Amino acid sequence: MIGREMTLSKRKKRAKDDIETTMLQICSDNINMYVPWYIMAAYAYYVDDDPILEDYMFDRMATKILDNYDEIEHVHKHLLTKDALTAGTYLGEYPSRIKGAVYDIRHCADVVS
Repeated sequence: MIGREMTLSKRKKRAKDDIETTMLQICSDNINMYVPWYIMAAYAYYVDDDPILEDYMFDRMATKILDNYDEIEHVHKHLLTKDALTAGTYLGEYPSRIKGAVYDIRHCADVVS
């Protein structure tokens, strides 16, 4: 049983690493993409209780969004307040496309891992 738990834990860690790599690639090409990724990470953490990113990466995204807040243009930007970003949290609404995207991301990461 312990061996199986270790294997599942390693697979989950590898999947999270793959998701983080994908997020960084996408966001480095388009600063606006930090918005949906931040909300997706919050949904995975606060609602699903199954984070898709490490805490430090979530905090890093909040800082990146704050540093570029005035330049960012995204349909869901209005959901992110500067106060929440400063606190490194998100307690807003979760659009249905965010929920579906988290599911898809997890599924793709499981297939790759």
